[in-house]
Amino acid sequence: MLKDIIDNNENYQPGLSIDCVIFGFHDNQLKVLLIKVERANKWSLPGGFIPVDQDIDTAAITVLNGRTGVDGVFLRQFATFGKVNRNHQHFDKKTLEYLQIEEEKGKWLTRRFVTIGYYALVDFSKILPNPTGRYEVVEWIDHKEVPELILDHKEILDKALDTLRTELNLMPIGYNLLPEKFTIPELQKLYETILDKKLDRRNFLRKITNIGILNKLDEKKSNVAHKAPNLYSFDKEKYDEVLKNGLNQGW
Repeated sequence: MLKDIIDNNENYQPGLSIDCVIFGFHDNQLKVLLIKVERANKWSLPGGFIPVDQDIDTAAITVLNGRTGVDGVFLRQFATFGKVNRNHQHFDKKTLEYLQIEEEKGKWLTRRFVTIGYYALVDFSKILPNPTGRYEVVEWIDHKEVPELILDHKEILDKALDTLRTELNLMPIGYNLLPEKFTIPELQKLYETILDKKLDRRNFLRKITNIGILNKLDEKKSNVAHKAPNLYSFDKEKYDEVLKNGLNQGW
């Protein structure tokens, strides 16, 4: 795939790329989608080059799908990374030979590339990667067990996680990440997993209730050892309204 891009590099924006940080939550686990070329020692974020005939946001969708087979994910732009030497010597002569790319054509790869970061938060149990490259592996990996990454991808990943945590103060989460009916402790655990800290139970209940996005159901969770907690669901109309207008509280 990379060789095809180099052979047709006039179809891609020079000096500009995209990297995607796809976080996945399910069953109180937070993972990140990583990709590795067969025989490579390091993993990377799904990334690629920008077609000259596509808007940046459209190109992000194209890149993610082209590298992982993942589609239908809402991507949010969060930062740009452009240190002078960020891709210095990444594509050296040995790498170009392995990729069967002529050294002269490979100069397109060795120039400075500024990359635009996009991130998303999804339910990883519903996203099944299907890499298009026959020599590529794509896996969900626990965000606390991320192996060594190429280039500045660890910096990009850390910035995306910081952005996700910051935006918990600006918008609600949980819709499409929890079952249709859930308990307050299950919702609190989602926040705690992403924030990587414990939250006071009473304060969380007060804050999440004040947002006004929950419907308390006339049902209780079954098959529990102790007192059965109440079940809740999201009020989709109010949830979307808060997404649009934002929050004014912190966790």
